[in-house]
Amino acid sequence: MKNILKYISLLTVALLLTSCEDYLDVNIDPNNPTSVSPDLVLPAGQYHTAYIMQHDRRINHIGNMMMYNWSQSDGYDWYSDEFKYDVTSSFYRYIFLYSYLNSLKQYQLLAQLEGDINANYRAIGMIMKAYHFQLLVDFYGDIPYSEALQRKDDATPKYDDAQEVYNDLIVQLTNAIDEIKNAEASVGPGADDAMFGGDMTQWIRFANTVKLRILVRESDVKDVSADMDAIVAEGSGFITSDVVVNPGYVKEENKQTPIWNDFGEDAGGTQTLSSKATCATDYIIEYLTSTNDPRISYIYEEPATGHLGVKQGLLDYDTPVPDAFMPELVSNIGPGILKGPGMGANIFTLAECYFLQAEAALKGDLDGVPKDLYEAGIQASFDYLGAPGAEAYYSQAVPLVGWNSSGGQELEAIITQKWIAVNGITAEQSWFDYSRTGFPSNLPISLLASTPDRPVRLYYPALEYAVNGDNVPSQPDAFTDKIFWAQ
Repeated sequence: MKNILKYISLLTVALLLTSCEDYLDVNIDPNNPTSVSPDLVLPAGQYHTAYIMQHDRRINHIGNMMMYNWSQSDGYDWYSDEFKYDVTSSFYRYIFLYSYLNSLKQYQLLAQLEGDINANYRAIGMIMKAYHFQLLVDFYGDIPYSEALQRKDDATPKYDDAQEVYNDLIVQLTNAIDEIKNAEASVGPGADDAMFGGDMTQWIRFANTVKLRILVRESDVKDVSADMDAIVAEGSGFITSDVVVNPGYVKEENKQTPIWNDFGEDAGGTQTLSSKATCATDYIIEYLTSTNDPRISYIYEEPATGHLGVKQGLLDYDTPVPDAFMPELVSNIGPGILKGPGMGANIFTLAECYFLQAEAALKGDLDGVPKDLYEAGIQASFDYLGAPGAEAYYSQAVPLVGWNSSGGQELEAIITQKWIAVNGITAEQSWFDYSRTGFPSNLPISLLASTPDRPVRLYYPALEYAVNGDNVPSQPDAFTDKIFWAQ
């Protein structure tokens, strides 16, 4: 408990030092890495990573809406923009803005540290920048990159080609691994590291896993075998557990984990409005039921009357609806996702790591037995949720569940199982996969959609046109202009 309180105190100081953003930058240079010590910058950056991933209307949230995981219970006008696929320059704009102004800003401070003594912190900054920049490419395509995060020297950065950003992220991750391996007189991190507690081997494995995600995503448009071979040759392997951020979340005001604070209960124990408003769709309930998936009651709570989902867009706020879909009767977010106020904020699931390896092995880009990796991904999903019966589940003679029953559909099985595994956790990854592969197939769209399929990207926020209008590209078509890896 003393360590947790100490950590929260350090985090509070760091957030106070970084929360003013641009508005109070009068007499200090916020890009000067000597202004705050790295043991305060790192937890601030990790706090912002957890927030942008798991807060209401942020990264995981949009994935769940786009992939038909979440719907709306009766009595709430909560998700009309999502159900209409109303992609505008304000729709989920904070994914772009918050990433640059908060998460990446902190990691840039670490990446700019000088001297051998700071090698580990510098490497962490490089790894986490790569993690966030990949997400930005996957949402927006071309982004500010090579000239970004240099506000003092360049407040209007150019936009770099998305594929060139991807290429350089591999270079930066390789350099970060080298920094760690060659660090001789480095200090820290330790307790200030809310992800790996200062275990630099785990940081190398995480860097390799981010590389793996990048390479698998672009594997249909680029030969990735050499870069895959380089990961294997490095020798540290991939992550061995779910990657979570947990600086010591507790059931206190402003100290709860983001997803619980938004979709569970407030610090006083009162159920939040978002928790009542958000429920399963009919399709996901029917799918999990039809495949005898024990995870259903962990991903979604089961009311006393049994599982019940709602079609996206069915409960138009202005239209009378039956009482059958009241919050207490529908399947809200379940206990495997909402574990408690002190749970870690998941930013990369072990299940996804195995499914990425399975896809790479299936395509011949990585050594390994695809079936074994696929089943390990399912097992990791069950383990995270706390659900029993993984082996019995994937041993069924059911297509897209049992590997041997998915002959000719192995890639679809991998992507479909990843969709289930990241449901409610890092669901944006299944949205990217859908744009790239079209799987899971037959996924419904909202009843309020005016298009035949869901969006494939987000728009650049309006603020970019106001402050960087000479560089920001014209808005693409959110429904047809796919990111380069999905062409």
